[in-house]
Amino acid sequence: MISNQILQNTIEGIKSISRAELAVTDVEGNVLVSTFPEEEISKVEVDNFAESQADSQSMKNLQFFKVYDEHQTEYVLIAKGDNEDIFLVGKLAAFQLQNLLVAYKERFDKDNFIKNLLLDNLLLVDIYNRAKKLHIDTEVRRVVFILECDPDKDRGTLENVRNLFGNKSGDFVTAVDEKDIIIVKELSEDDDYAQMNRIANSVLDTLGRDENHEVHIAYGTIVKELKEVSRSYKEARMALDVGRIFFEERDVIAYSSLGIGRLIYQLPIPLCKMFIKEVFVDKSPDDFDEETLTTINKFFENNLNVSETSRQLYIHRNTLVYRLDKLQKSTGLDLRVFEDAITFKIALMVVRYMRYMETLDY
Repeated sequence: MISNQILQNTIEGIKSISRAELAVTDVEGNVLVSTFPEEEISKVEVDNFAESQADSQSMKNLQFFKVYDEHQTEYVLIAKGDNEDIFLVGKLAAFQLQNLLVAYKERFDKDNFIKNLLLDNLLLVDIYNRAKKLHIDTEVRRVVFILECDPDKDRGTLENVRNLFGNKSGDFVTAVDEKDIIIVKELSEDDDYAQMNRIANSVLDTLGRDENHEVHIAYGTIVKELKEVSRSYKEARMALDVGRIFFEERDVIAYSSLGIGRLIYQLPIPLCKMFIKEVFVDKSPDDFDEETLTTINKFFENNLNVSETSRQLYIHRNTLVYRLDKLQKSTGLDLRVFEDAITFKIALMVVRYMRYMETLDY
């Protein structure tokens, strides 16, 4: 079904060219859009015409034309006037509406196909059969982006994104829920992950970046076949989740950049609790004061470099050494030793992951 706004724009556009007065009704005679007074249209006459076998008919200075959707009458187009020129305009207008119906139906079919493809709801044979029917290339490089936004604040975002990618026939924009917009992007052979990052940033720049970091975009790995698109979608979905836990400050999150966070995200909670107990024994990272946590994070940021860390913290080198020694006594881990530093870093990430999982409704 075409929206009334599209119908109105179409008949007004035809009128501006032909100067013919036009109207569109449903099969029951209800006027949907019109460029002339609705009172001139008889509901009974439209209903009788819709029930008849005729494709077109002239009655009382009005000409009626049927618009079909797969052999079923979907609309009745009415052209005002009884001469040959008005008849031709009416035929052309009905033909235009017919093509619009086909285009909208194809768009809906493609959207439905892409959703089922992303959610793994199709057998392999169905993927190829339906792709062939919908004229979708099965062997081109693609990647999936997921744009996460606030549906209450950004009601027009889906249409804005569709307008951004809509002119490219190989790209698809859809939504499987009200919060996330999914972009299946067709790529050239030269497109690499640096280009993916530029595309993601371009989307955020076009829509307007959120200072509170409430709008994020993530993308999966590049795939070479249509059947692998669901994998790129799952990777983008994981990138959003992992980014929410470990990379809150990032607006753009690539699956390939998740690092160890991707592994921690897949650990069962009981195993996480066991690991934390082994590392910290009776202590918890929650027991560390703000100064200690700041020192630890800054030490990791500077790749365990004592001099650079003390400089950035505006403290004497010996003060930093004292803090690290104190931490070693309480935890048994010396952050100046690479293996201990790795263990401590992973433990902090595991704790962060556990806290996040506690906030979810499981």
